[in-house]
Amino acid sequence: MDKIKHYLIALLLLNTFSIFSQNSLNLSGQWQVKLDPENVGLKEHWWFSAFSEKANLPGSLAENNLGNDITLQTPWVGDVIDSSYFFSPKYAKYRSGDLKIPFWLKPKKSFVGVAWYKRSFDKPQNWSKKRIILHLERCHWESSVFVNGNFCGTQNSLVAPHDYDITDYLKAKGNSISIRVDNSVRLYIGPNSSSITDHTQTNWNGVIGDISLQAQEPVHIADVKVYPHINTSEVEVKVLVEKKSKEDFSGKLAFNISLKNADNQSFSENIAVTSHAQWITKTIKIDNPKFWNEFTPNLYTLVVNLTKENQTLDAHKLQFGMREISVKNKRIHLNDRPIFLRGDVDCAGFPLTGYPSMERSYWEKIGTTIKNYGLNHLRFHSWCPPEIAFQVADSLGIYLYVEGPLWANQGSAVGTDGLIDQFIFQESERVVQTYGNHPSFIMMSYGNEPAGSKQNEFFARFVKHFQALDTRHLYTSGAGWPMIPESDFHIHSDARIQRWGEGVNSIINAKAPSTTYDWSGIIGKIDKPYISHEIGQWCAYPNLDEIAKYKGVLRATNFEIFKETLEENGLGDQAKDFLYASGRLQTLCYKADIEAALRTPNFGGFQLLGLHDFSGQGTALVGALDAFWESKGYTSGEEYRKFCNSTVLLARIPKLILTNQENFEAALEIAHFGAEKLLNQTIQWRIQDESGKIYQKGSFVKPEIQISNNQTIGNISVSLKNIKKAQKFILWTTIAGTTIHNSWEFWVYPSQVDLKSAQGNALIAEELSPEVMNALEKGRNVLLLTHGKIKKGKGAEVAIGFSSIFWNTAWTSGQAPHTMGLLNNTQHPIFKDFPTEKFSNYQWQDMLSHSQVMLLNDFPKTLKATIQPIDTWFENRRLSLAFEAKVGKGKLMVCSIDLVKDLENRPSARQFKYSLLKYLNSKDFNPTQNLEIKAIQALF
Repeated sequence: MDKIKHYLIALLLLNTFSIFSQNSLNLSGQWQVKLDPENVGLKEHWWFSAFSEKANLPGSLAENNLGNDITLQTPWVGDVIDSSYFFSPKYAKYRSGDLKIPFWLKPKKSFVGVAWYKRSFDKPQNWSKKRIILHLERCHWESSVFVNGNFCGTQNSLVAPHDYDITDYLKAKGNSISIRVDNSVRLYIGPNSSSITDHTQTNWNGVIGDISLQAQEPVHIADVKVYPHINTSEVEVKVLVEKKSKEDFSGKLAFNISLKNADNQSFSENIAVTSHAQWITKTIKIDNPKFWNEFTPNLYTLVVNLTKENQTLDAHKLQFGMREISVKNKRIHLNDRPIFLRGDVDCAGFPLTGYPSMERSYWEKIGTTIKNYGLNHLRFHSWCPPEIAFQVADSLGIYLYVEGPLWANQGSAVGTDGLIDQFIFQESERVVQTYGNHPSFIMMSYGNEPAGSKQNEFFARFVKHFQALDTRHLYTSGAGWPMIPESDFHIHSDARIQRWGEGVNSIINAKAPSTTYDWSGIIGKIDKPYISHEIGQWCAYPNLDEIAKYKGVLRATNFEIFKETLEENGLGDQAKDFLYASGRLQTLCYKADIEAALRTPNFGGFQLLGLHDFSGQGTALVGALDAFWESKGYTSGEEYRKFCNSTVLLARIPKLILTNQENFEAALEIAHFGAEKLLNQTIQWRIQDESGKIYQKGSFVKPEIQISNNQTIGNISVSLKNIKKAQKFILWTTIAGTTIHNSWEFWVYPSQVDLKSAQGNALIAEELSPEVMNALEKGRNVLLLTHGKIKKGKGAEVAIGFSSIFWNTAWTSGQAPHTMGLLNNTQHPIFKDFPTEKFSNYQWQDMLSHSQVMLLNDFPKTLKATIQPIDTWFENRRLSLAFEAKVGKGKLMVCSIDLVKDLENRPSARQFKYSLLKYLNSKDFNPTQNLEIKAIQALF
């Protein structure tokens, strides 16, 4: 009996495949094309004309090398906040000839307006009585179709395929089809919306997905929706059957459900269709259901066949997962189990094609990469990805948050009861209709950061509408705001360590280094899951080697400009060091951001901006990965998974900078959102120095680790009285017998240092007085402390802080800080008694927060900074916090860090001053650069 059953199922599936192949005609290939910049094609009936130029579809005009060269008059879609490119003398040479632009990637060609695409085809002989649909996947933006001179309609969706019924316009042979595509801004949805902007995917013109004719029987399956119910182990299958004839239809629906390595389940049901379009519902019990989630993304295959008298008329095949999404106790639950979203924000950046990839391999690269870095979630910022992205996310177990194609701000708004509001509802309904069966699709909103005085009322209607329309997803207003009571969850930007406009007053810049803070005070009274919006935005210096990767339709002229200005300022040989040092600081900042989210009770999750770079908005190099989703070399997935994973060990450490009169304190806890709770786990810890020598160690036994966070492990208190010299230590924690581990660095300094003895015969001064100049003339060693005295034009205008740059200085109109930490020469004797890395770490936080940059551009290029901040790549200035030179017969160290005030409460600054003074009184202090005293005086 089983053999017969399996044979019949195989026969059914084979017949289904045959139905699919017989009812589709691929139209990809070479098309005639003609650009219509003056928009005269409609008036002149271009659908009757032959076009001399050719283009390959699927594809874009730029891919076919069609369009206009880039000029200063190119009609970009996207705001340019820093408009200095168009008038500043420093960009003059880039504004002529082969233009270079700094604010986003430069396309090889640009065209905004109407393009016509044309080809001919013969209708298959066996399609004579069938309904014929022209299927255009992913047009940009508005399409209009003419078949044999007949107008078939216009569509303008940015999220779903454009499908046209062309049945009545076809001939048996010699059919002509013309597609008019208009990529001008059809509705003002916001110029920075990822769906249309030049900031990322470019404002391309074309059709990039499946282009085909699809034949349907007079009676056919128009739609299938699957609603899993995990508590009853059932799926509710809704099938929409449409018929052209007015006569009633009697037939049968056959259902086959299969799962890899499991028995198939088959059912059939007689049906009677009495109206043009009729929904038929079948509830199917699933034997021993296998749930879908991030750990076990089990996918069932459903095949629905429509038959009459044992003849298959139509078939529909899809995949679904047994999963339900819900909200309980301020947390998002999947299959009645809490989840914590660890997400990245995708803004439709595709650096090779300039449009969204339709290739499975590309989306698999993205999916496997984010999981390798410990993430389980992707947010699509003001755009909806193509079908293949959902399929890959289904297979890998990635939770998707999908937005409509709008960032209705910067001149656009919601809640006006106009065309924008209508478009929001239409596009959002298309998203749910087209992709709603995918188990990975768990959340949706209208789009990003809206404007509009009546937005709350509008979004209340929006959320309630979609909650009633489709219960398989959670809904909110918009990414960022507003928080309204109707939403299933909130995405908001307060819960992050650097908020817009905070500059150097943020937690990581203004507060003493610790790991105790969380966002309880922000989310405490909020009764819905709270997901932190676009956390991070920490920059690293451009990877100039990336320029060679741009082999498609886009060119990284922004990187080329940054490279040229770096070299012009004599810093070209430091590019890779800048990348590494700033990247290590970036990683520190992301660790701080992510761990704060994981420490927060009842937190819903976070969305990074981002794991990978954003090529537009002035060039936002905020990723550990580049725009190609590839490593930049300064961190790894292995490192990220220590602090960003389904299970993360955490430590609340009140002080990372200590003296040897204090105790090191840490409260260990765990955030666990793994597949199952953990039992009888041993958590081991150790404190070791940089050489690996263990200072102290211990362990805790945790009988049960629930699926939650804020689970206490135990407290550590270690005396530091035996530490006699400045040292860096590392607290390591691990769950015994697993790969789960995490670590934190802290610094211990002597509580007392003899600054007087270290000073020796060196003179310490705070101004270039006659006494100081006389001392230099006599050959003395001088430490000149210039904090607070550097004037504008010489460094005072450069805002320095501990953290890296937030987003980028061009788009934020110069928000502080303007620097990306330090590049240190660890072998320099100035650091002999002040342990440091090549990059900024927490021991520099206090000093960088109490410092002033000195600009070295007017000094000889042979003068090198002893302590060197890394400048924003838009300026690439030679910056310094300390430099040394021979002045007259003397030797001078100029330092713009505050090494005077409150040193008794600033152990790292006190220790650095001690190390600096010892260097000044050593034989190692022997500057090679000669400077005139007037060059120093020019700083003040």
